[in-house]
Amino acid sequence: MPAPAAEKPTFTPRQLGVVGLIASVQFVNILDFVMVMPLGRDFALALDFSEAHIGYIAGAYTASACVAGLIGARFLDRLDRKTALCLAMIGLATGTAIGGLAVGFETLVAARLVAGAFGGPATAIAIAIVSDVVPAQLRGRALGLVMGAFSIASVLGVPAGLWVGEQAGWRAPFFAVGALGLVVTLVAFLLLPAMRGHLERKVEHPVTTFELVSRPIVFVTYGMTALTMMAGFVLIPNISGYLQMNLDYPRGHIDQLYLFGGLASVVSMQAAGWLVDRFGSFRTSIGGTAIVVSVMWAGFFEVPPLVSPLVMFIGFMTGMALRNVSYSTLNTKVPEPEVRARYQSLSSAVQHGASAFAAFVSAQLLGRVPRVPQVPGKSEYLLEGMHRVAGLAMALTLLIPLLLWWLEGQLQRRGDGLMPKPVVR
Repeated sequence: MPAPAAEKPTFTPRQLGVVGLIASVQFVNILDFVMVMPLGRDFALALDFSEAHIGYIAGAYTASACVAGLIGARFLDRLDRKTALCLAMIGLATGTAIGGLAVGFETLVAARLVAGAFGGPATAIAIAIVSDVVPAQLRGRALGLVMGAFSIASVLGVPAGLWVGEQAGWRAPFFAVGALGLVVTLVAFLLLPAMRGHLERKVEHPVTTFELVSRPIVFVTYGMTALTMMAGFVLIPNISGYLQMNLDYPRGHIDQLYLFGGLASVVSMQAAGWLVDRFGSFRTSIGGTAIVVSVMWAGFFEVPPLVSPLVMFIGFMTGMALRNVSYSTLNTKVPEPEVRARYQSLSSAVQHGASAFAAFVSAQLLGRVPRVPQVPGKSEYLLEGMHRVAGLAMALTLLIPLLLWWLEGQLQRRGDGLMPKPVVR
């Protein structure tokens, strides 16, 4: 008699509920982060600083999140996940609202430092919660849903933020996202169950932070994390400014790019989760990498671009979705439950530190130069050096699948996709 087929794993209602709540938390967290870059030229003009310095505004958030991740690694696993998440979200909402009160470049940087100090740990805790609740064999699809918050933020949040900024001034989106953050925090507090399972396991030989990061698989994974974030973030903060200044793309149409790019990302995220669970992260990442590199070359490296801004955006968002779900799924399979928040907090520190470094590098590679000759109705300045930024992003992107291939092989040899189990009494 043939052996019965293995039952296909499916989500339970509780798992879906938690994933949905975490997706809403991530929506606010990501919206706070991504809306700043499209609005960059608005507040650069309002606060009278160079558009080439927008990378410093974005980098302030990520640098602060990096430091907060390092600090949070020492105590996040000692807290109920729900309590830690709600505290982080309150701080994020407050820091975002403070951004709307900025009176100059320095005060806006300070506000973003506050937001990043709480936004980084919020991301780490959110991913730890999903990893606690969802088994490894369903994690690709779960993370596809959670990371779909990025797509929804692009489809709905960023265009709405741009519209609000156009109608009510650049300060209004900061206040709106801050208020939304408080509402989502209240919902999470009321509906999210207590998450104390990691506190109830008594481990005979607890893993220290040094032991955790010194493991080859963790060390390489963090290196892959840094490359993934640098490859994207050396380019992303400057896209909106480049389109408006160099390609004369209308400010009023920027929201359409995020709308259609976000829709492509929504579909790609869900497809990526299914592809990762079925074919693995390495194979899925190959397709994403090919798309991203092609779009970078055609849209940013070549002058004039070989594709329209709309095609550029859709391709970029699609490729990034495939690559990022591939990376994130493997990343969740590395730590055991009792060090999961610590591991994710350190991972968040690496992510944001690498993002900050990339943003600062891009600000150094770029410059604002006068348009010669001046053309009525067009920007007085051009953003110079985008080909250097795109070339660097392409080179870093090509390295990522190699590390994914190595990490996936290590996890397959391990068998269960997790770190060796500690001795439990």
